[in-house]
Parts: sequence; C-alpha cells; structure tokens
Amino acid sequence: MRRDIASQDSSRDPSNATPRRQQPRPIRIFFSAGEPSGDVHAANLIRQLRQRCPGLEAVGYGGPRMQEAGCQLHADLTQLAVMWFARALLNLHKFLELGSRADRYFRHHRPDAVVLIDYPGFNWWIARRAKAHKIPVFYYAPPQIWAWAQWRVQKMRRLVDHVLCALPFEQTWFQQHGCNAVFVGHPFFDEIPSQPLDQAFLQQWRGRSGPLVTILPGSRGQEVTGNLHWFLKAAQIVHAALPEARFAVAAFRPHQAEYARQAIARLDLPIEVHCGKTPELIRLADCCMAVSGSVSLELLYHCKPTVVLYWISLLAYFVQRWFRKVKYITLVNLLTTDELHPADTTPYDPNQPDSDRVLFPEYLTSEDKSQQIAKHCIDWLKNPAQRESKVAELAQLKATVAHGGASHQAAEYILGILLPRRRAIHAPHFATIVPVTTPQTPAQGSRAHKNG
Repeated sequence: MRRDIASQDSSRDPSNATPRRQQPRPIRIFFSAGEPSGDVHAANLIRQLRQRCPGLEAVGYGGPRMQEAGCQLHADLTQLAVMWFARALLNLHKFLELGSRADRYFRHHRPDAVVLIDYPGFNWWIARRAKAHKIPVFYYAPPQIWAWAQWRVQKMRRLVDHVLCALPFEQTWFQQHGCNAVFVGHPFFDEIPSQPLDQAFLQQWRGRSGPLVTILPGSRGQEVTGNLHWFLKAAQIVHAALPEARFAVAAFRPHQAEYARQAIARLDLPIEVHCGKTPELIRLADCCMAVSGSVSLELLYHCKPTVVLYWISLLAYFVQRWFRKVKYITLVNLLTTDELHPADTTPYDPNQPDSDRVLFPEYLTSEDKSQQIAKHCIDWLKNPAQRESKVAELAQLKATVAHGGASHQAAEYILGILLPRRRAIHAPHFATIVPVTTPQTPAQGSRAHKNG
C-alpha cells in the first residue's frame, strides 16, 4: 500500500516522470468554393495538400468534387452559384446563415488557415470572419477585380494574407496595389489533362458524317436561360447555310439538359443534348459556341475555334459599363492583349480594325447577336484554311500558357507557411505599396519568379 502511494507520488514528481511527447493535432484548413469550377480547383488542391501532409483535415463549403477529395463538407455552396445583385439578394438569408455557421466554426474549432477559391461576394464575408479570429487567409484563383471592380483591392489588402494568382499579369497588378501575391498558374490546366474521356461515346460520334458544332451554354442556371435561346437561333442560321452540320449541347446539370431539350423540341434541327459529356463534345467539335467563363481555357487547351457570347439584360449591360475596366471578357483574349487596361474598353466588334487579332470573337451584349455568331461558325466550317489558321494561333498561345502545376505550387506554398518548422505567417501589406518577398523554397521561388 505504501509502495503504491510512493509510486504515485513519484509519478507526480517532475524530476522522476518520463516526459510525454505531445502529439500536435493535424493541420486543419477551411475551404470555401461556390462555383462548380472552384469546386474542381479546390478538390485538386486538397489532393495535393494531403499527398504532402496525409493527416491534413479539409473542411468547409464547396461541392461534390471537394467531398470526393476528402473534404468534410458543411454545405454544398455550388447550389448557390449566382451572379448579379438581384439574384444574390434573393438568396441573402442563405448566405447570412452560412456566414454565421463559418464564424461559429472559426470560434470553436479554429482552423490553421482559410483557403478561398473565387466567388468573391460570399468569400469576402468568410475572409472578414477569419481575420476577426486571427486566422490566416489564402485566396487561390482570386476574383478578377482588376477587370470589374478595382476598388475591391482594398478588401484584398485588408482581409487576405496571401493571394495565389492564376494569371501571369495578376502577380504584378496585385503587388503594385500592396497585396502579398505570388503567381502559381491557372488551376484549370491541372484538371484538363486528367479528364477521363468516354471512348465509346467518342467512337459513336466519330462514325457520323458532317461537321459538329458544340454549344456550351454555361454552368449557372441563369447563364443557360439567358444564352441558350440565342445559340439555338444561331444554330438554325448555320443549318440553313450548311445542312450537313450537326449540333450538340453540353449541359452541366440534368435540369439544364431538360431545359435545353424542351427548347429544342420546338425546332427542326439535328441537335442532341448530353449531360456530363463536356470534355468529349469539345474534343469532337469542329468549332464551338460558348458562354464566357473558365471553359474558354479548356477550349484553348483543345485549340477549338470558338465564338463567345454573354447575353445580359439591358439594365445589366448599362451598369457593367461603369465597372468593366478591360476590353475583353474572355480569359483567352485577355492573355493576348498588349494592354490590360486600355483607354478604349468598348466591347469587341468584328468591324474594328484589330478584330482579326482576337482569338475568340466575343459578344457581351443585351441584343440579338445570333447572325454574327452564326457567321463565325459558317466561315470556319466552309473555309478549312481559315479554321486551320485559327487552330494554329490557339496552339501557339497554348504552348505559352497552358501548363499545369498550379495546385502543386499552391500546396507547396501553403504548407511552407503552415507547417510548424517554417516561419510564421505575416500580416498583410496594406500600408506601403512595395514588391513583396514571399517565403518559398529556392526551387519554388525561382519557378514563381520565372512565371511572374
């Protein structure tokens, strides 16, 4: 009995006790991605992070692709992918509830970092709550505020510690405006090479005669309802000029495919609707009609001549003129421009003197541009030399910019900040506008410098 007491007393004596090694909890990162494309980019980043740090915990808001990658999903934010103020206002109560849930999670579970992917309207709220709890914030594939809302760079400076840029010119622009920014590459080019293709579907289509025009009406519901009508009208014009032409609509969601089928049922067109076959239909296409968005990078990767449309209401068209600071809305066209913020920002017009330099003819409009859209497709299909010239131009740009590795670079950078043996994260630079040195390994730094 006395020996037991003595033993217990001995165990309480720090000089006699064997020190226990306290196991640190795994790194925990909260993700927030609201667009379907952001869901894909976040999923690839999560996989890269967990390859390097197997115990890493990923939680937050996103979509099914993030869940497949091992993220503990608190809500499917991709179901609320909306644009324009009125649509966001209708869902305000949902966004407020999700913001409150994130705030409670930050308070009680305190992740090591918050990683935001695009979707600026809601993600600014997440960033604000993270900073209130002194949690470092990374913005991966940041919003294109240099194009639409440059005043928001003040929010980026104040609320975001690290901006991981997708486009080469973004690093310079953000650094010039006082943000801690590094170029890692566009995450879309990580996804495209690994896309599995339905070989049976490809073989079935290749056995048919006639050129194929693929129609890509967007991933958001309001994009489909706003643009598909004009694409179908243009398809009728193309079919009248080229009866042998075939058409296919690549729908993102089943209900969007059903909407397209109902619209097509009233038309006499050789047109099919497929859901979940976007990569295959792009691969098969002779040319495409597409809504402006990140899909333009996929079209660049496959070197497909494409005409781009983004139809909006007359009110929205009037409003956007006050906010848009760039001439083009298509990423591919922005990658080729000599001047990011030119004095002339009037939308693309095929009658402009330099219109032949634009890789993807694009129409940001509130009017009927079906005739113009159809003309581009007819020219490419009737004139093989003109089409091949466009393909060669796209191939040249692809060789310059369409390199993968963004998620690899981003994962290396984030873990370089968060792992305990590395230096602590520093506060955002918003007082003095100077070039920023980012903490990287020598190999990573040299590559980022070269890309930037």
